[in-house]
Amino acid sequence: MPHELNAPEGCPPIRLRPLTVEDSSEWNEVRWRNDDWLSPWESGDPMHGPGMSYNAWIAWQRRSEQAGTGAIFAIEYQWRIVGQISIGAICYGAMRSGVIGYWVDESYIGRGFAPTAVAVLADWALTDAAGPRLHRLEIAVLPENERSLAVARKVGARHEGIRSRYMYVRGQWRDHETFALLAEDAGEGFARRLSSRHARSE
Repeated sequence: MPHELNAPEGCPPIRLRPLTVEDSSEWNEVRWRNDDWLSPWESGDPMHGPGMSYNAWIAWQRRSEQAGTGAIFAIEYQWRIVGQISIGAICYGAMRSGVIGYWVDESYIGRGFAPTAVAVLADWALTDAAGPRLHRLEIAVLPENERSLAVARKVGARHEGIRSRYMYVRGQWRDHETFALLAEDAGEGFARRLSSRHARSE
């Protein structure tokens, strides 16, 4: 796991870093203040297993990182947590793939934080020699989640169509639009490409 991942010049000045036990108060304040904003898109456990405390969740994260099966990062802006981004369901061998999930504090939407975070994480996961060197990252989005669909499009993810009953969300199995970021599409870097687009639009 990296200590931190910083957005390149020209992108919104965010950084990604692993969450820790010390983040408990700040993370809980941001996450639960945004509960109404996030709950329409929140996936769940169809088997209704027991919940986890924050500290148990962090311990589970550390085990996932050590096993190489998942990684969760805080999205920080001006040293404050403004969201979260993760890679889960990592597989190696012939597939070398993972699934990205993300959310941003409603107070900070429209600033480009989510696409920048996705691009920075994709660069680390797909092309960084110190990262897991995956080949494919998938983004799955509910069809009515226009903001998240826009994030996938902004980072240049390939649209792959609808997956039927793909994920369990708010008590039912829901269809999802799926997108993919591939290592061979990275070029000079997803984040640098994003920063170039931003510079051209100004």
